[in-house]
Amino acid sequence: MKIPLHYSFRNLWTRRLTTLLTAGGIALVVFVFAAVLMLAHGLDQALVTTGSVENAIVVRRGAASEMMSMLDRNTVHIIQSQPEIAKGSDGKVMAAPEVVAMINLPRRDTGTISNISLRGVSAESLAMRPQVRLVAGRHWRPGAAEVIVGAAVAKRFQGLGLGERIRFALSDWTVVGLFDAGGAAFESEVWLDAEQLLQAFHRPVFSSVTVRLTSPDTFLSLKDRLEADPRFVVEARRERDFYADQSKMTATFIRILGIFVTLIFSIGAIIGAMITMYASVANRTIEIGTLRALGFPRRSILFAFLVESLFLSLVGGVAGLFIAAMLQWLTFSTVNFTTFSEIAFRFAFSPAIVLDSIIFALAMGFLGGLLPAARAARQSIVQALRAT
Repeated sequence: MKIPLHYSFRNLWTRRLTTLLTAGGIALVVFVFAAVLMLAHGLDQALVTTGSVENAIVVRRGAASEMMSMLDRNTVHIIQSQPEIAKGSDGKVMAAPEVVAMINLPRRDTGTISNISLRGVSAESLAMRPQVRLVAGRHWRPGAAEVIVGAAVAKRFQGLGLGERIRFALSDWTVVGLFDAGGAAFESEVWLDAEQLLQAFHRPVFSSVTVRLTSPDTFLSLKDRLEADPRFVVEARRERDFYADQSKMTATFIRILGIFVTLIFSIGAIIGAMITMYASVANRTIEIGTLRALGFPRRSILFAFLVESLFLSLVGGVAGLFIAAMLQWLTFSTVNFTTFSEIAFRFAFSPAIVLDSIIFALAMGFLGGLLPAARAARQSIVQALRAT
Protein backbone atom coordinates (compact mmCIF):
# COMPACT_ATOMS: atom_id res chain seq x y z
CA MET A 1 0.00 0.00 0.00
CA LYS A 2 1.18 3.50 -0.86
CA ILE A 3 0.23 6.72 0.87
CA PRO A 4 -1.35 9.17 -1.65
CA LEU A 5 0.80 12.16 -2.59
CA HIS A 6 -1.93 14.63 -1.64
CA TYR A 7 -1.48 13.46 1.96
CA SER A 8 2.02 14.97 2.01
CA PHE A 9 0.95 18.16 0.28
CA ARG A 10 -2.00 18.59 2.64
CA ASN A 11 0.26 18.39 5.68
CA LEU A 12 2.52 21.10 4.28
CA TRP A 13 -0.51 23.31 3.67
CA THR A 14 -1.72 22.71 7.22
CA ARG A 15 1.60 24.05 8.57
CA ARG A 16 1.67 27.06 6.21
CA LEU A 17 3.78 29.37 8.36
CA THR A 18 6.48 26.80 9.08
CA THR A 19 6.44 25.69 5.44
CA LEU A 20 6.82 29.28 4.27
CA LEU A 21 9.75 30.03 6.59
CA THR A 22 11.62 26.85 5.68
CA ALA A 23 11.00 27.30 1.94
CA GLY A 24 12.17 30.91 2.30
CA GLY A 25 15.50 29.78 3.74
CA ILE A 26 15.99 27.33 0.89
CA ALA A 27 14.99 30.01 -1.62
CA LEU A 28 17.66 32.34 -0.27
CA VAL A 29 20.37 29.70 -0.66
CA VAL A 30 19.21 28.77 -4.16
CA PHE A 31 19.13 32.46 -5.08
CA VAL A 32 22.79 32.87 -4.05
CA PHE A 33 23.74 29.65 -5.83
CA ALA A 34 21.97 30.64 -9.06
CA ALA A 35 23.35 34.21 -8.91
CA VAL A 36 26.91 32.88 -8.71
CA LEU A 37 26.37 30.59 -11.69
CA MET A 38 24.71 33.41 -13.64
CA LEU A 39 27.62 35.72 -12.87
CA ALA A 40 30.23 33.25 -14.10
CA HIS A 41 28.10 32.32 -17.12
CA GLY A 42 27.62 36.00 -17.96
CA LEU A 43 31.39 36.53 -17.97
CA ASP A 44 31.89 33.48 -20.18
CA GLN A 45 29.15 34.62 -22.51
CA ALA A 46 30.52 38.15 -22.79
CA LEU A 47 33.94 36.93 -23.87
CA VAL A 48 32.72 34.07 -26.05
CA THR A 49 30.45 36.41 -28.02
CA THR A 50 33.42 38.75 -28.46
CA GLY A 51 34.87 36.32 -31.00
CA SER A 52 33.47 35.03 -34.27
CA VAL A 53 33.80 31.55 -35.77
CA GLU A 54 34.63 33.23 -39.08
CA ASN A 55 37.62 35.09 -37.65
CA ALA A 56 41.08 34.12 -36.47
CA ILE A 57 43.50 36.14 -34.39
CA VAL A 58 47.28 36.04 -34.63
CA VAL A 59 49.41 37.03 -31.62
CA ARG A 60 52.96 36.44 -30.48
CA ARG A 61 53.44 32.84 -29.36
CA GLY A 62 52.88 32.38 -25.63
CA ALA A 63 50.95 35.65 -25.18
CA ALA A 64 47.98 35.10 -22.87
CA SER A 65 46.38 38.36 -24.00
CA GLU A 66 46.82 41.02 -26.64
CA MET A 67 48.46 43.27 -24.05
CA MET A 68 51.37 40.82 -23.89
CA SER A 69 51.75 40.44 -27.63
CA MET A 70 53.98 42.39 -30.06
CA LEU A 71 53.97 42.12 -33.85
CA ASP A 72 56.16 44.34 -36.03
CA ARG A 73 54.97 45.77 -39.34
CA ASN A 74 56.91 43.27 -41.43
CA THR A 75 55.21 40.39 -39.60
CA VAL A 76 51.83 42.06 -40.08
CA HIS A 77 52.38 42.40 -43.83
CA ILE A 78 53.29 38.71 -44.14
CA ILE A 79 50.19 37.69 -42.19
CA GLN A 80 47.99 39.88 -44.40
CA SER A 81 49.29 38.13 -47.53
CA GLN A 82 48.07 34.64 -46.61
CA PRO A 83 45.69 32.98 -49.10
CA GLU A 84 43.21 31.83 -46.43
CA ILE A 85 42.22 35.43 -45.70
CA ALA A 86 39.02 36.66 -47.33
CA LYS A 87 38.60 39.90 -49.25
CA GLY A 88 35.89 42.47 -48.78
CA SER A 89 33.46 43.77 -51.39
CA ASP A 90 35.97 46.52 -52.16
CA GLY A 91 38.71 43.97 -52.86
CA LYS A 92 40.72 44.80 -49.74
CA VAL A 93 42.13 42.01 -47.58
CA MET A 94 40.03 41.45 -44.44
CA ALA A 95 42.96 41.59 -42.03
CA ALA A 96 43.12 44.23 -39.30
CA PRO A 97 46.26 44.91 -37.26
CA GLU A 98 45.15 46.17 -33.85
CA VAL A 99 46.80 47.78 -30.85
CA VAL A 100 45.71 47.27 -27.25
CA ALA A 101 46.84 49.59 -24.46
CA MET A 102 45.57 50.46 -21.02
CA ILE A 103 44.72 53.68 -19.20
CA ASN A 104 43.50 54.49 -15.69
CA LEU A 105 40.21 56.31 -15.14
CA PRO A 106 38.19 57.16 -12.00
CA ARG A 107 34.71 55.75 -11.48
CA ARG A 108 31.83 58.17 -11.45
CA ASP A 109 30.29 56.85 -8.22
CA THR A 110 33.29 56.20 -5.97
CA GLY A 111 36.20 57.98 -7.65
CA THR A 112 38.36 54.86 -7.38
CA ILE A 113 40.77 54.18 -10.23
CA SER A 114 40.36 51.21 -12.57
CA ASN A 115 42.05 50.04 -15.75
CA ILE A 116 40.27 50.56 -19.08
CA SER A 117 41.39 48.97 -22.35
CA LEU A 118 42.13 51.12 -25.39
CA ARG A 119 41.83 49.34 -28.72
CA GLY A 120 43.31 50.79 -31.88
CA VAL A 121 41.29 49.51 -34.84
CA SER A 122 40.77 50.11 -38.55
CA ALA A 123 37.92 50.04 -41.03
CA GLU A 124 38.52 46.31 -41.52
CA SER A 125 38.09 45.77 -37.76
CA LEU A 126 34.61 47.25 -37.91
CA ALA A 127 33.70 45.28 -41.01
CA MET A 128 34.64 41.98 -39.34
CA ARG A 129 32.61 42.77 -36.21
CA PRO A 130 29.07 43.53 -37.36
CA GLN A 131 27.79 43.24 -33.77
CA VAL A 132 29.57 46.52 -33.00
CA ARG A 133 27.26 49.39 -33.91
CA LEU A 134 27.00 53.03 -32.96
CA VAL A 135 24.06 53.88 -30.72
CA ALA A 136 24.89 57.58 -30.31
CA GLY A 137 27.18 60.11 -31.96
CA ARG A 138 29.52 59.29 -34.85
CA HIS A 139 32.84 57.62 -35.68
CA TRP A 140 36.13 59.43 -35.19
CA ARG A 141 37.53 61.59 -37.99
CA PRO A 142 40.90 60.56 -39.44
CA GLY A 143 43.72 62.44 -37.77
CA ALA A 144 41.50 63.93 -35.05
CA ALA A 145 41.95 63.23 -31.33
CA GLU A 146 38.60 61.45 -31.09
CA VAL A 147 37.42 58.12 -29.67
CA ILE A 148 34.27 56.04 -29.42
CA VAL A 149 33.36 54.27 -26.18
CA GLY A 150 31.55 51.06 -25.28
CA ALA A 151 28.14 51.70 -23.75
CA ALA A 152 28.90 49.41 -20.80
CA VAL A 153 31.62 51.68 -19.41
CA ALA A 154 30.44 55.08 -20.64
CA LYS A 155 28.17 55.56 -17.63
CA ARG A 156 30.60 54.10 -15.11
CA PHE A 157 33.74 56.16 -15.66
CA GLN A 158 34.47 59.84 -15.64
CA GLY A 159 35.20 61.37 -19.02
CA LEU A 160 33.66 58.56 -21.09
CA GLY A 161 30.25 60.13 -21.69
CA LEU A 162 29.29 61.42 -25.13
CA GLY A 163 30.96 64.81 -25.67
CA GLU A 164 33.26 64.45 -22.65
CA ARG A 165 37.05 64.43 -22.80
CA ILE A 166 39.66 62.07 -21.41
CA ARG A 167 43.39 62.58 -21.19
CA PHE A 168 46.03 60.01 -22.02
CA ALA A 169 49.38 60.00 -23.82
CA LEU A 170 49.77 63.72 -23.01
CA SER A 171 46.74 64.63 -25.14
CA ASP A 172 43.03 65.30 -24.65
CA TRP A 173 40.65 63.04 -26.58
CA THR A 174 36.97 63.75 -27.22
CA VAL A 175 34.31 61.05 -27.00
CA VAL A 176 32.35 61.44 -30.24
CA GLY A 177 30.37 58.19 -30.22
CA LEU A 178 28.98 55.38 -28.09
CA PHE A 179 28.72 51.83 -29.39
CA ASP A 180 26.96 48.62 -28.47
CA ALA A 181 28.52 45.19 -29.08
CA GLY A 182 25.64 42.86 -28.24
CA GLY A 183 26.95 42.15 -24.73
CA ALA A 184 30.50 41.34 -25.90
CA ALA A 185 33.59 42.42 -23.99
CA PHE A 186 34.22 45.13 -26.59
CA GLU A 187 31.57 47.18 -24.75
CA SER A 188 34.12 47.66 -21.97
CA GLU A 189 36.71 49.26 -24.28
CA VAL A 190 37.58 52.61 -25.81
CA TRP A 191 38.18 52.46 -29.58
CA LEU A 192 40.18 54.78 -31.81
CA ASP A 193 42.27 54.69 -34.96
CA ALA A 194 45.15 52.18 -34.63
CA GLU A 195 47.76 54.42 -36.29
CA GLN A 196 46.88 57.31 -33.98
CA LEU A 197 47.20 55.05 -30.95
CA LEU A 198 50.65 53.91 -32.10
CA GLN A 199 51.78 57.52 -32.53
CA ALA A 200 50.28 58.64 -29.22
CA PHE A 201 52.15 55.97 -27.23
CA HIS A 202 55.24 56.01 -29.49
CA ARG A 203 54.86 52.29 -30.11
CA PRO A 204 56.47 50.68 -33.17
CA VAL A 205 54.54 47.40 -32.95
CA PHE A 206 50.98 46.14 -33.12
CA SER A 207 49.38 43.78 -30.58
CA SER A 208 47.52 41.40 -32.87
CA VAL A 209 46.12 40.82 -36.32
CA THR A 210 42.48 39.77 -36.69
CA VAL A 211 41.61 38.13 -40.02
CA ARG A 212 38.41 36.98 -41.71
CA LEU A 213 38.84 33.45 -43.06
CA THR A 214 37.61 32.47 -46.51
CA SER A 215 36.03 29.53 -44.67
CA PRO A 216 36.23 28.31 -41.07
CA ASP A 217 37.71 25.09 -42.46
CA THR A 218 40.81 26.93 -43.72
CA PHE A 219 41.91 27.86 -40.20
CA LEU A 220 44.19 24.86 -39.70
CA SER A 221 46.13 25.48 -42.93
CA LEU A 222 46.61 29.14 -41.96
CA LYS A 223 47.70 28.15 -38.47
CA ASP A 224 50.18 25.52 -39.68
CA ARG A 225 51.80 27.82 -42.22
CA LEU A 226 52.19 30.81 -39.91
CA GLU A 227 53.45 28.83 -36.92
CA ALA A 228 55.97 26.95 -39.07
CA ASP A 229 57.37 30.13 -40.64
CA PRO A 230 60.92 30.68 -39.27
CA ARG A 231 60.78 34.45 -39.86
CA PHE A 232 58.68 35.11 -36.75
CA VAL A 233 57.25 33.48 -33.65
CA VAL A 234 53.46 33.73 -33.76
CA GLU A 235 50.41 31.74 -32.77
CA ALA A 236 47.13 31.64 -34.67
CA ARG A 237 43.92 30.89 -32.82
CA ARG A 238 40.24 30.98 -33.57
CA GLU A 239 38.99 34.33 -32.32
CA ARG A 240 36.18 32.83 -30.25
CA ASP A 241 38.54 30.39 -28.50
CA PHE A 242 41.08 33.13 -27.81
CA TYR A 243 38.63 35.39 -26.01
CA ALA A 244 36.84 32.52 -24.28
CA ASP A 245 40.12 31.42 -22.67
CA GLN A 246 40.50 34.88 -21.15
CA SER A 247 37.41 34.32 -19.01
CA LYS A 248 38.48 31.00 -17.51
CA MET A 249 40.56 32.30 -14.60
CA THR A 250 38.08 34.96 -13.47
CA ALA A 251 35.01 32.75 -14.00
CA THR A 252 36.63 29.86 -12.11
CA PHE A 253 37.44 32.17 -9.20
CA ILE A 254 33.84 33.42 -9.10
CA ARG A 255 32.46 29.89 -9.16
CA ILE A 256 34.77 28.52 -6.48
CA LEU A 257 34.27 31.44 -4.10
CA GLY A 258 30.52 31.62 -4.68
CA ILE A 259 29.89 27.90 -4.34
CA PHE A 260 31.97 27.79 -1.15
CA VAL A 261 29.82 30.54 0.37
CA THR A 262 26.66 28.85 -0.90
CA LEU A 263 27.62 25.53 0.67
CA ILE A 264 28.03 27.25 4.04
CA PHE A 265 24.56 28.79 3.67
CA SER A 266 23.14 25.45 2.55
CA ILE A 267 24.10 23.85 5.87
CA GLY A 268 21.75 26.26 7.61
CA ALA A 269 18.98 25.52 5.09
CA ILE A 270 19.39 21.76 5.57
CA ILE A 271 19.25 22.15 9.34
CA GLY A 272 16.12 24.29 8.97
CA ALA A 273 14.42 21.67 6.82
CA MET A 274 15.47 18.95 9.26
CA ILE A 275 14.03 20.84 12.25
CA THR A 276 10.78 21.40 10.36
CA MET A 277 10.45 17.73 9.47
CA TYR A 278 11.38 16.54 12.98
CA ALA A 279 8.67 18.83 14.37
CA SER A 280 6.23 17.39 11.85
CA VAL A 281 7.07 13.84 12.96
CA ALA A 282 6.67 14.76 16.65
CA ASN A 283 3.28 16.39 16.07
CA ARG A 284 1.95 13.48 14.00
CA THR A 285 3.02 10.50 16.09
CA ILE A 286 -0.54 9.19 16.57
CA GLU A 287 -1.24 9.79 12.90
CA ILE A 288 1.82 7.74 11.98
CA GLY A 289 0.67 4.93 14.30
CA THR A 290 -2.75 4.98 12.67
CA LEU A 291 -1.24 4.70 9.20
CA ARG A 292 0.84 1.75 10.34
CA ALA A 293 -2.24 0.11 11.92
CA LEU A 294 -4.13 0.52 8.64
CA GLY A 295 -1.46 -1.56 6.94
CA PHE A 296 0.83 1.02 5.39
CA PRO A 297 4.43 -0.34 5.45
CA ARG A 298 7.44 1.50 6.85
CA ARG A 299 8.73 2.32 3.38
CA SER A 300 5.47 4.14 2.59
CA ILE A 301 5.85 6.26 5.74
CA LEU A 302 9.47 6.98 4.79
CA PHE A 303 8.49 7.90 1.25
CA ALA A 304 5.63 10.16 2.39
CA PHE A 305 7.86 12.25 4.67
CA LEU A 306 10.62 12.42 2.06
CA VAL A 307 8.09 13.68 -0.47
CA GLU A 308 7.11 16.45 1.94
CA SER A 309 10.72 17.52 2.36
CA LEU A 310 11.46 17.34 -1.37
CA PHE A 311 8.34 19.30 -2.26
CA LEU A 312 9.25 21.89 0.37
CA SER A 313 12.71 22.29 -1.17
CA LEU A 314 11.27 22.38 -4.69
CA VAL A 315 9.00 25.29 -3.75
CA GLY A 316 11.98 27.10 -2.23
CA GLY A 317 14.15 26.32 -5.26
CA VAL A 318 11.61 27.65 -7.74
CA ALA A 319 11.15 30.81 -5.66
CA GLY A 320 14.92 31.34 -5.47
CA LEU A 321 15.26 30.88 -9.24
CA PHE A 322 12.44 33.33 -9.89
CA ILE A 323 14.18 36.00 -7.83
CA ALA A 324 17.55 35.21 -9.45
CA ALA A 325 16.00 35.61 -12.91
CA MET A 326 15.39 39.28 -12.09
CA LEU A 327 19.17 39.79 -12.08
CA GLN A 328 19.30 39.46 -15.87
CA TRP A 329 18.57 43.17 -16.16
CA LEU A 330 21.59 44.11 -14.02
CA THR A 331 25.13 44.74 -15.23
CA PHE A 332 28.15 43.76 -13.15
CA SER A 333 31.76 44.79 -13.60
CA THR A 334 34.99 43.24 -12.37
CA VAL A 335 38.65 42.97 -13.22
CA ASN A 336 39.58 40.38 -15.81
CA PHE A 337 42.49 38.53 -14.20
CA THR A 338 44.02 37.81 -17.62
CA THR A 339 44.10 41.38 -18.93
CA PHE A 340 43.82 43.25 -15.56
CA SER A 341 41.33 45.63 -17.13
CA GLU A 342 37.73 46.42 -16.25
CA ILE A 343 35.09 44.28 -17.93
CA ALA A 344 31.35 44.81 -17.65
CA PHE A 345 28.89 41.98 -18.24
CA ARG A 346 25.35 40.90 -17.41
CA PHE A 347 24.02 38.11 -15.24
CA ALA A 348 23.14 35.41 -17.77
CA PHE A 349 20.44 32.77 -17.27
CA SER A 350 20.56 29.35 -18.97
CA PRO A 351 18.70 26.00 -18.84
CA ALA A 352 21.79 24.41 -17.25
CA ILE A 353 21.64 26.91 -14.37
CA VAL A 354 17.95 26.13 -13.83
CA LEU A 355 18.66 22.39 -13.76
CA ASP A 356 21.66 22.72 -11.43
CA SER A 357 19.72 24.96 -9.04
CA ILE A 358 16.72 22.62 -8.87
CA ILE A 359 19.01 19.63 -8.26
CA PHE A 360 20.81 21.59 -5.54
CA ALA A 361 17.50 22.50 -3.87
CA LEU A 362 16.25 18.90 -4.00
CA ALA A 363 19.55 17.69 -2.56
CA MET A 364 19.10 20.05 0.41
CA GLY A 365 15.53 18.78 0.86
CA PHE A 366 16.62 15.15 0.68
CA LEU A 367 19.43 15.60 3.22
CA GLY A 368 17.18 17.63 5.51
CA GLY A 369 14.29 15.16 5.35
CA LEU A 370 16.04 11.79 5.35
CA LEU A 371 16.69 11.43 9.09
CA PRO A 372 13.23 12.70 10.20
CA ALA A 373 11.58 10.40 7.61
CA ALA A 374 13.62 7.46 8.87
CA ARG A 375 12.58 8.25 12.44
CA ALA A 376 8.93 8.32 11.44
CA ALA A 377 9.25 4.99 9.63
CA ARG A 378 10.95 3.31 12.60
CA GLN A 379 8.16 4.05 15.08
CA SER A 380 6.26 1.01 16.29
CA ILE A 381 2.47 0.92 16.07
CA VAL A 382 1.93 0.46 19.83
CA GLN A 383 4.28 3.26 20.91
CA ALA A 384 2.87 5.65 18.32
CA LEU A 385 -0.75 5.03 19.35
CA ARG A 386 0.09 5.45 23.01
CA ALA A 387 1.60 8.93 22.41
CA THR A 388 -0.35 11.85 23.80
